[in-house]
Amino acid sequence: MPEPNTAPSTQDQPTLARAIGPFQLFAYTLGGMLGAGIYGLVGRAAGNLGNAVWLGFLVAMVAALLTGLSYASLGSRYPQAGGAANITQRAFARPLLTWVVGLAVMASGLTSVATQSRVVAENLLRLAGLEGVPAIALSLGFLLLVCGIVLRGIRESMWVNILCTAVEAAGLLLVIAVGIPYWGGVDLWETPSPDGIGISFLMTGAILTFFAFIGFEDTINVAEEARDPRRTLPIGIVTAMLAATVLYIAVAITAVSVVPWRELAEAPGPLAEVMARAAPWVPGWGYVAITIFAVANTALLNYVTASRLLYGMARQGLLPKTLARVHAKRRTPHMAILALLPVLVALVLAGNIGELASATVLLLLAVFTVVNVALLVLQRRKGEAKGGFEVPWPVPAAGALVCAVLLVNRLVSTDWRAPALAAGLIVLILLGYALLRPRVTEEATRIETG
Repeated sequence: MPEPNTAPSTQDQPTLARAIGPFQLFAYTLGGMLGAGIYGLVGRAAGNLGNAVWLGFLVAMVAALLTGLSYASLGSRYPQAGGAANITQRAFARPLLTWVVGLAVMASGLTSVATQSRVVAENLLRLAGLEGVPAIALSLGFLLLVCGIVLRGIRESMWVNILCTAVEAAGLLLVIAVGIPYWGGVDLWETPSPDGIGISFLMTGAILTFFAFIGFEDTINVAEEARDPRRTLPIGIVTAMLAATVLYIAVAITAVSVVPWRELAEAPGPLAEVMARAAPWVPGWGYVAITIFAVANTALLNYVTASRLLYGMARQGLLPKTLARVHAKRRTPHMAILALLPVLVALVLAGNIGELASATVLLLLAVFTVVNVALLVLQRRKGEAKGGFEVPWPVPAAGALVCAVLLVNRLVSTDWRAPALAAGLIVLILLGYALLRPRVTEEATRIETG
């Protein structure tokens, strides 16, 4: 049976290279989730969950896995660049909704790349002890390096990701290894809640730690470049989420076993504090280096994701067709990659965009809700092709409900500035649609084979 290939099939138009194997998909998903978040998140979570912080990660995994399974099923059905935007158009055939979803995901990725570029620069300055070197220059240099890797090819991007993911995972494994002798020394069910562990406690834990799993959604954007995506993409997403859960739980147990949870919550670098107490012989600069690899990987993966999303939307007709061009030799969407660079430079030069990044997380939760509902619609549509990995309808239904609840919770519990910025981004996205009046082409709802 011919493998689905949605890239343009005309002889004068090169296609994206199918160069990603199952292990690379696993590393891509795992690298997207690990990031640098866990290095600080465990402290904040301990302040609310006490020694039972490990339980928060377990509950969050169940909540996140619902949407992860929906993405795995959709990726096996429609292995196309464009990710959530492509799925939204196929399910609802509403170009305006597709436009909003696509640009919301892209905004999340671009703010992440810009933020991580600045973090890399600041940590490089700390590691090298450089004085007088402007951080902004290092940020822009790093941005150019990432752009060059993504332009070079998907194979090269995957190998860099594997290296960075290995370093990230090794850092967490090192924490676990030095902390295992401390296991069993504390009551892992102790919480700051006078009511103990109940539904409210578990909900709080899930809300706090859910965001440690964000990143799995990036994988669907490279499905068109994967070998046998109907089979390998679901395996990559599910196994990576399970592996991340094991790492997170073990790290959480280790952290509260070595450092009392109240002190852990106050520590500026929770895992660095764990290492300082359990293994003082490990040099302090080690975790600075690991942080650089972690945030660099996040930037790389988000750049890849944003470029494939831009490429996919251009091929749908929602953006200029020039952005759908593929380099004949490198087999990368080079015009989309280059088009993102000036936007990223502007974001880096804008300075602290932390509030903007928080706003895009709200948009991402809304996108998760839409994607889960899209799977429900497509499952019920007669004649819709099945994928290599199908899930029963309660999975996307529960996933949509969980994401909607998390979105509402974030809206009411965060500072007003993040929701206001999210609303502002939506207004700008809608304004862009009104000005450009994009039209979806037939190719947006068609899968070619070849």
